[in-house]
Amino acid sequence: MSRPLVAIVGRPNVGKSLLFNRLVGQRLSIVEDTPGVTRDRLYAECEWCGRKFDMVDTGGIEPSTDSEILLFMREQAQIAIDSATVIVLVTDIRTGVTAADKDVANMLLRSRKPVVLAVNKADSTGAEDPAIYEFYSLGLGDPIAVSAVHGHGTGDLLDACLAHFPEASEDEEEADCIKVAVIGKPNVGKSSLINHILGEKRLIVSNMAGTTRDAVDTLFENQYGRYMFIDTAGIRRKSKVEERVEKFSVMRAQMAIERADVCLIMIDARDGVTEQDTKIAGLAHEAGKASIVVVNKWDLVEKETGTMEKMRKDIMRDLSFMSYAPILFVSALTGQRTDRIFELINFVNDQSNMRITTGMLNNVLADAQARVQPPTDKGRRLKIYYMTQTGIKPPNFVIFCNNRELFHFSYQRYLENQIRAVFGLEGTPVRIVIRQKGEKE
Repeated sequence: MSRPLVAIVGRPNVGKSLLFNRLVGQRLSIVEDTPGVTRDRLYAECEWCGRKFDMVDTGGIEPSTDSEILLFMREQAQIAIDSATVIVLVTDIRTGVTAADKDVANMLLRSRKPVVLAVNKADSTGAEDPAIYEFYSLGLGDPIAVSAVHGHGTGDLLDACLAHFPEASEDEEEADCIKVAVIGKPNVGKSSLINHILGEKRLIVSNMAGTTRDAVDTLFENQYGRYMFIDTAGIRRKSKVEERVEKFSVMRAQMAIERADVCLIMIDARDGVTEQDTKIAGLAHEAGKASIVVVNKWDLVEKETGTMEKMRKDIMRDLSFMSYAPILFVSALTGQRTDRIFELINFVNDQSNMRITTGMLNNVLADAQARVQPPTDKGRRLKIYYMTQTGIKPPNFVIFCNNRELFHFSYQRYLENQIRAVFGLEGTPVRIVIRQKGEKE
């Protein structure tokens, strides 16, 4: 990444995620008064004094722990530290300097990166709390009192970060990138797929359902283009969503779908399309997102002649409402066919952004009406005047007619199929709005 990167680190429960949300101006990171809620690295864009940079929130660092998840979290924080331009160490003025704070500070000193010390939860205004002087003992320079809750001191904190940035370069502005949300029920291999694509252990992978909690953004660039992969928490049935944190995770996954340009709908090849898969695919379809159905764990399926074709037909039957979505059979473990994902992402994204001239649309409309006459009802015939495109992502069309009530759904679907037959529009939903003559917009 050519833009500066600020990493927010610290021991668990000092308010890193709340401070992260405050600085980026969005509620991106889950905030809960429970240690270990943030697990993966979570990226967001930030701007201060006209300078754009990226900020990363990390899981709390436990210097000495036997917990597998906490070890993973420490590993993720270490990766963020290694790639950061500036590190913000967040501490808690209420607890004072702890042994864990000292261990984390020593870890940061060994990194030889610029470190800004933020003393959080300094919520009172007025005279400076004398307790802040204790934090000089960490050897990281002047502590900055901040309040993630009220926003006090955050300007001083960002000023201190900017002081360590290199001179701005022309190539720092981020090129257009395609945002890709990887969605699916728990344990279908979403994080494993992203890790394989990136070639590093970017996300925590565990057989324990619920390992991923936030929607995690990862910038990636290769010969096919620039991409922002959003790994989402697995979406379970509502009856299974008990923990408050997990409810937030489902909300984050739904928000990730809204933010995305393309959705990779992951399905476990051993289970086929389950009821939950249908609901998840429905979220992407309703949001109007270009989609690809990715059938993972294909290496674990016993194959005979025609196994893939049979499963393809089963998927198209079960996801009949999104028959436009291409289906790709992969293995995140072995890398089988994962190289085709980028070509498909670019393809369906282009299809979702396609613009068709009114003249071309009306030629197709005339041919379609010549083949199949518009429906009639009690002697009244539907007259279609013209059709035009009003938007993209997904392609939106408006058809003007004499009477909307005569426009049967089956004829609307027929016209959509004719448009797809001529222009493709593969991988993207199509929205058609019917308006009758004289109707106000």
